[in-house]
Amino acid sequence: MKTIETTVTIMPDGTLKAHLNNIAPGEYRAVLVLEEEAVGELAPKRPPLNFPTDNLGPWPEDWSLKREDWYDDEGR
Repeated sequence: MKTIETTVTIMPDGTLKAHLNNIAPGEYRAVLVLEEEAVGELAPKRPPLNFPTDNLGPWPEDWSLKREDWYDDEGR
C-alpha cells in the first residue's frame, strides 16, 4: 500500500484529473480525501485577517518578568 499526496483537479463534468509519477498504468483501489476548501487558482480569495490592536503605552520601567518576582517560595 502506498500513500500519495498530490493536487487533483475536479473538472466541470465531475471527472478528476491527477498527475502521478512512478505509478504503473492500470486500475487501483483508492481512497480519496478532499479538503473542504479548494487550493490554488480555484480557491476563493479570503481577505487578510484584521486583528484589533490597543496601544497601552510603554511598560513601567520597574516591571519585572522574572519568575521569582511573580511567585513566592511555594510557587504561588
